[in-house]
Amino acid sequence: MLHCARIALAVAVVLTGVGAPRAADEALVAAARKEGRVVWYTTLIVDQFVRPLADAFEKKYGVMVDYVRADMTEVGLRVLNEGRAGQMLADVFDGFSQVVSLDQAGFVEHWLPDGIEQRFPKELYDPAKRWVGSNLYVLTPGFNTDQIPKGTQPQTFEDLLDPKWKGRIVWSSNVSPSGAAGFIGLVLLHMGDEKGMDYLRRFARQNIAGVKLAARAVLDQVIAGEYAIALQIFNNHPGISAAKGAPVDWIKLQPSLAALSAVSITKPAPHPNAAKLLVDFLVSSEGQEIFRRADYMPVDPKVTPKDPSLRPDGTTYKAIYLTPDQIDESLPKWAKIYDDLFR
Repeated sequence: MLHCARIALAVAVVLTGVGAPRAADEALVAAARKEGRVVWYTTLIVDQFVRPLADAFEKKYGVMVDYVRADMTEVGLRVLNEGRAGQMLADVFDGFSQVVSLDQAGFVEHWLPDGIEQRFPKELYDPAKRWVGSNLYVLTPGFNTDQIPKGTQPQTFEDLLDPKWKGRIVWSSNVSPSGAAGFIGLVLLHMGDEKGMDYLRRFARQNIAGVKLAARAVLDQVIAGEYAIALQIFNNHPGISAAKGAPVDWIKLQPSLAALSAVSITKPAPHPNAAKLLVDFLVSSEGQEIFRRADYMPVDPKVTPKDPSLRPDGTTYKAIYLTPDQIDESLPKWAKIYDDLFR
């Protein structure tokens, strides 16, 4: 409810600390204040990040943030349906890949924050100005440390084929990088089509449980002991839960899949200036620091994650990176393989 790359993505760079916050354009701030509010459809977790970010934005600019939290598919459908009905309510939305199809339908404003080309590597924003990266997700297995003592967890793709894990692994059936389709894509990108398909046919014998839940909820089932292992969970989530006493950890599967979460402005946005100001704030050093404090992974190369080991460095921890365009192009193919082999 409302509240009143490419494969060689260059984010593994030398981290030099947070720079001084850049002030937004005064004319943009004045226009946004006149509009008074902004509506944000987000895939980010409310208590962990959205509410702190909204509070900081409102305090800084005096512009209210109304937000709706949903998964990637629902966010895309909401924006699409509103646009087709000629009743756009959303100003800003984020997610993995829905921006591509929404732009094709004519519902994405082409705009980037001033100076982003100088602050971010070119892989972190769209040259067509449809999106800019806001945070990075690294998708890995997670496991219940009561059921699997640390040191005995599967470490490789081959380890996941061990018969002892049959019926004990779960993944999301949602068509998303953070679900079965994402793991299938990772296997194919890592192994190639022929070897990858052979692996997936063998993996299907493990009777993987598919649940129509977001990755966070899938991990919660593992924490509760329903399953021993979850695939394609966000690797920052186990640390958050473990700090609260949960029996959970993540596995540094080599390589992991990394997906850029992008933020975009709708067309036509009801509050276009407030929308631009919110996007500008999300990617500012101040906004990126809020991502960091909330245990999300910032994209700004100058903002170090709270736990640096979570972000692949390309040497000791490798990942395959996907941009929104690559996800949009490949996800339907990976989802069909899921339907053919695992349903």
